[in-house]
Parts: sequence; C-alpha cells; structure tokens
Amino acid sequence: MSHVPHPRPCGDFRTSYSADTSLFRTKVEGWTIYLGIFALLFTPLVFDDFYISQMILIGIYAIAALGLNVLVGFTGQISLGHSAFFGFGAFASAWLNNTTGIPVFICIPLAGLMTTAIGMIFGIPAARLKGLYLAIATLASQFILQDFFARADWFSGGAYGSAAEVVNFFGIDLDTDQKYFYLVLFWVVVSFLAVSNLRRSRDGRALVAVRDHYLSAEIMGINLTRYRIMSFGVSSFFAGLGGALYAHYLQYVSVEGFTILLSIQFLAMIIIGGLGSVSGSLLGAIFILLLPQFMEEVASGAAVIFEGIEQSKAYIKEMSVGAVIILFLIFEPEGLIHRWRLIRASWKLYPFSH
Repeated sequence: MSHVPHPRPCGDFRTSYSADTSLFRTKVEGWTIYLGIFALLFTPLVFDDFYISQMILIGIYAIAALGLNVLVGFTGQISLGHSAFFGFGAFASAWLNNTTGIPVFICIPLAGLMTTAIGMIFGIPAARLKGLYLAIATLASQFILQDFFARADWFSGGAYGSAAEVVNFFGIDLDTDQKYFYLVLFWVVVSFLAVSNLRRSRDGRALVAVRDHYLSAEIMGINLTRYRIMSFGVSSFFAGLGGALYAHYLQYVSVEGFTILLSIQFLAMIIIGGLGSVSGSLLGAIFILLLPQFMEEVASGAAVIFEGIEQSKAYIKEMSVGAVIILFLIFEPEGLIHRWRLIRASWKLYPFSH
C-alpha cells in the first residue's frame, strides 16, 4: 500500500531509530493533535444535545472500526462478522454488571477482554484460511453469535434484550450526553494511542509483513498463525470495547441492533477512511454516520420535485452506503486519508509543483 511522503521542514533530520519511529512525524502535527483534543474538552459546553450525541456515536463506532482496521488494514485478513463481536461486548458488559455487581466503569474494559477471548476462539480456524473461505468463516461467526444472543436468555435476555446500567464514575452518574461524552473521548484517545503504538512496535510491523507478503514473512521467521490469531484478538477487543460503550450509552441492548448490515457498515468505514490508517478509521466513522443524514436531506429536497421519493427515504439511505463503497473503490481506493495527505502535501509544497 503506497503512501504519500510527509514533507518535513528543512533541518528536521532523523538521526536515530527512535526519532524515525516517533509517534508524530513533525512537532506541528503533534501540537495540532494535542490542541484538537484540548478543544474537544469544551465541546459539551458549546454544542447542543443533538451534536454531542452524534459525536458520541462517532467515537464509539470509530473505536470498533479501529479494531477492524487492525485485522483488515494491518494484517490483510477479512471479517464479515465484526458487528457480532461489537454486540458481544455490549451484552457482556451489561451481563457482568447485572450478575456480579462490578462497577460499569470496570465492566467496559472487562467486556473488551471477554470479546478478545471469543474473537481468538473464532480466529483459530480462521487463521488458517484466506480469501473467500476466510470471508465465509467470519460470516459464520456473525450468524453463530446472533443466534446465541437470541437464545441465551441468561446472558443477553434473549428476544427481549437486556438493560444496561448508567456508568457511575466515583459517585457521578454519567446520565447525560454532556457527561458521557468525556468517557467516550477518554476511550477514543486511549484506543487510538494504543493502536498507533502497536503499529510502531515489532508485533505491528509483523502484522503488516503478513499483509504485504505472507510467504516472505514466514521465511523471515514470523509465525503466521500466531499473528493472525493475535490480530483477531486485538480486533475483537476494540469491537467489544465499542460495544460496551454503546450499550451503556443507550442503556438497553437487543439482538436486532447487531446484524450483518452493521458489519458491512464497519467495512465501509475503514474502506472509505483508508485501509491500514489509524486516523482513517475516525474519518470513515464520521463519513458513514453523517452520510444517511445528508442523504435524507437530499431526498427531502428532491421530494419537492419528484413525487414518491419521500416514501423511499429509508431505501435511499441504505443504497447510498453501497454506492459510496463502490465509488471509493473505483476512484479513491486508498480512502479519505490519502486525499487528506495529498492536500496537506500541496499546502507544504506550494507554490512548487513537486
């Protein structure tokens, strides 16, 4: 996967290995991210409930999409069952809190660890498959877990679903969007920082080697089965973490919310954002979450001219996701992050052409 080089200011030389593998390519990039996170701390004081709720959902889906990007973008595997692991994390967190009384704040990461175990179990046979066979195996995990959710009354509440308690943080109930926003922001920062560091580590480079050329990676001594299972585990952890945050935000979870359509939406997020890109997972989540709202506005405007479109809003919103995936695969296969890198490079090189 090719990437646009990041032009560095004159005199910014990398004189050591640690400097070359630094988290931020330039000091300006680092300070920009720090200032962006600092600015986000004040958003609940500025925006109303609707915009805060949208930002919360974007953060939750971005965490889950980040996990899928580790599996698909970093390791080159494929998964059509990501929403099932997302749902398992949601049910697991609610179940842990309801049965053991463990504080919800602790149940959220514990649900991620439980989902990791389930993901690695499904990853053992899937790690020896590739291509179409791997896609079918992960699709099987989607339906197996969906059936488990529908039948396991003791775990998920069965067809009736399960209630999820409000998060309590040292005596403070995070029962409003403004309060819950900070919990989601915390986990978004931790998750993206963790995956960014994973990519720079020995294991992260091994995952990329498995993706780029598995035969060469095996010759170099990389255990393909181990790293493929590991990628399933890491991917499932972030899916479960996102699912747990989702459950306690809605305070109710049901099996109908974790279908194959959601798995396709997760795939759309990383394809549109950029495969193998950490920040691309966030861009893709923003795009997919806002696309249906944009298409609804377009359909409402077109209904003034064309009769019958008003009744087809739901179909238009669903079709738009598939159409956008096709268009991105044709015209922008490296995703939004690639386009952003081109724009940023043009700013740095202006007025020169190269």
